[in-house]
Amino acid sequence: MADEELEALRRQRMAELQAKHGNSANDPQAQQEAQQRETDMRNSILAQVLDQSARARLSNLAMVKPDKAKAVENYLIQMGRMGQLGGKISESGLIEILEKVSQQTDKKTTVKFNRRRVMDSDEDDDD
Repeated sequence: MADEELEALRRQRMAELQAKHGNSANDPQAQQEAQQRETDMRNSILAQVLDQSARARLSNLAMVKPDKAKAVENYLIQMGRMGQLGGKISESGLIEILEKVSQQTDKKTTVKFNRRRVMDSDEDDDD
């Protein structure tokens, strides 16, 4: 990704933040427009960073686990802004990143059965 493109995106983001904080926070139309601009900016950065198959995989992940997809998107955008990516990431590269994120956010799922004791009472002992 070219440094000029990154600088233009940074300037655009800075202008959006200044406009957001300068305008009234209660204006829903302005908030919606700002959110739309941010979404467009994120999509443009991801289009520059990911190839087509990796974008498809990320969008499939976003349907199933939106919080995990958002974390991966933020990670990719941050790496792109810092210039740590040496070109477009393929699907296999995205899979490696997803595995790293999964290891960092590994949650243990436990199932606990809480059975009702309807007819099981010690008072009804028939000895």
